[in-house]
Amino acid sequence: MHKIILLLTIITLNLASAQTRKKQILLIGTFHYSNPGHDVAKINTFNVMSEKSQKELEIMSDKIKKFGPNKIFVEWKFSKQAELDQFYNKNTDSLLKNSTNEITQLALRTAKKLNHKKMYGIDYRTRFPYDSLMMSMEKANQKDLMKKNTESTERFQKDNNERMAKSSLTELMLYYNEKATNEDNIQWYLEVANRTGNPDDFTGASLVSNWYKRNLYMYSLVQKLTESTDTKIMVLLGAGHAAMLREFLAHDPEFEIVELATVLK
Repeated sequence: MHKIILLLTIITLNLASAQTRKKQILLIGTFHYSNPGHDVAKINTFNVMSEKSQKELEIMSDKIKKFGPNKIFVEWKFSKQAELDQFYNKNTDSLLKNSTNEITQLALRTAKKLNHKKMYGIDYRTRFPYDSLMMSMEKANQKDLMKKNTESTERFQKDNNERMAKSSLTELMLYYNEKATNEDNIQWYLEVANRTGNPDDFTGASLVSNWYKRNLYMYSLVQKLTESTDTKIMVLLGAGHAAMLREFLAHDPEFEIVELATVLK
């Protein structure tokens, strides 16, 4: 009788543990390897195709493989999943030699080592009217705010370009996933953009809300595409997006973040 009770207790505890066990998410923020130049701040291109960087990418992908994500999510338009599937099924060696972006060099490289059938695109684009933001700032004669915006952008460019010149790829990836870096990525939206305009002009708040909307939609896709059988996932996004997802994850008890530094140690 005591053995039966003990067995039932163990089963109950195991079930409770299974129900409360959080899914692990390796959230990786990154600079754009191929640097398309679409961001407001202009950052120099880093050569990820150098022999040293390629060796680092092999090591990074091996360690992520050891972590073992069931799915890998990337910054590719959700509406273009069919194109991502076609891209993924192209010759891997050719892609790694000719496609310099982070989706190929890190996500695809890792997914192939894990024998995944596909990667999952979760990007959702919204308007980012930066020119309108500057016009509203000028119209409201917000000279101090204009100065702060210019100084913030110049400091960001200078700091990141200096770091690009002296750091290895691994060092850069770890830097873009530090807490302080994530906070810097969010700060501008509330410190500068949201303050922009006259009291009856919400151009700034509209830009910020669109930024939040884009990232909320992306996170919604992560939530909906992560199945009950997925115990670990990887999400690779631009550092600004990853910073926002960190904020959302802090209030979602179903996930726990696994730091890149922990995986790469």
